[in-house]
Amino acid sequence: MALVEITPESHDVVLTLAYATAENLTGKPLYRQARCYLHPEAEARLARAVALARPLGLRLKLFDAFRPSEAQWLLWNACPDPAFLADPRRGSPHSRGAAIDLTLIDGAGAELEMGTPFDAFTPLSHHASTGIPPAAQRNRFLLLGLMTAAGWDFYGNEWWHYQLFDARQYPVLSDAEAPAPMM
Repeated sequence: MALVEITPESHDVVLTLAYATAENLTGKPLYRQARCYLHPEAEARLARAVALARPLGLRLKLFDAFRPSEAQWLLWNACPDPAFLADPRRGSPHSRGAAIDLTLIDGAGAELEMGTPFDAFTPLSHHASTGIPPAAQRNRFLLLGLMTAAGWDFYGNEWWHYQLFDARQYPVLSDAEAPAPMM
């Protein structure tokens, strides 16, 4: 299976790949190369979400997409919490190229308030959390509406995570199987 590269130029998105920086739960970069890939079916749904957001004056900012299985192990070793991370023995939808972590940004490039930052492993990050301000709740529901209308499934514990409905049908991929190495 060939993964499709996602770039700002090809998909009109902003890329801020958290695991290519030290700004993640491990405190160090996991990816040496900040590359963003998706399975072709996920890429088509991403393109649809971009098209749905555009008339609203919004864009998508991506934090992560394909995550090599080696990176999933590093995350799991740092925080083995199955409520927020897929056990790498089962395989993550990210490691299949079938999941994406993202938020919405406005026309000026500012992130819409979502109540918690990306990768905040707390009940406040749950889609239906009422412990966050009403404006953040509305923004989460706006993201949820755009992504589900584009054909994505969501994970209830993380407002930023979306995946293909049948994500587990795809094989888990390592860094060696990426079009260009990330790690």
